[in-house]
Amino acid sequence: MTVAFYPGSFDPITNGHIDVLVQALNVASKVVVAIGIHPGKTPLFTFEERASLIRQSLSGVLPERAGDVSVVSFSNLVVDAARAHDAPLLIRGLRDGTDLDYEMQMAGMNRQMAPEVQTVFLPAGVASRPITATLVRQIAAMGGDVSAFVPAPVLAALKARQKG
Repeated sequence: MTVAFYPGSFDPITNGHIDVLVQALNVASKVVVAIGIHPGKTPLFTFEERASLIRQSLSGVLPERAGDVSVVSFSNLVVDAARAHDAPLLIRGLRDGTDLDYEMQMAGMNRQMAPEVQTVFLPAGVASRPITATLVRQIAAMGGDVSAFVPAPVLAALKARQKG
């Protein structure tokens, strides 16, 4: 059984994240989706809300593999968190060359710290390449339609947040 560790803020999870998560399930038997918690940042959704949205979103696209995904939080180095979950694979999604440049630096540093943890880059599909959680939050906050960028449970949560 191969375990992959897929870290991010997932605030909120987007169709791009789901695309990469589905690909990760093609290369690993289990995927740990790891929500980074940073004390200096105030997320739009709490950890519990993000975890629930991840589970709901995956169940909508790949219900037969939902049991192969766990959602955890971490606040330490990503390689230490991957080790703690016995995950030898670190999943990183790539949208473009800018992502690749940044991710290659991170992969190099992570390899120095944890040579047993292998970074695996998975390319985002064409439709999800322009999507970022930051842009989704900004568009939604300004009343824009983000339905093409997020799974249905996230869209509902964003609309509920706007009303509240």
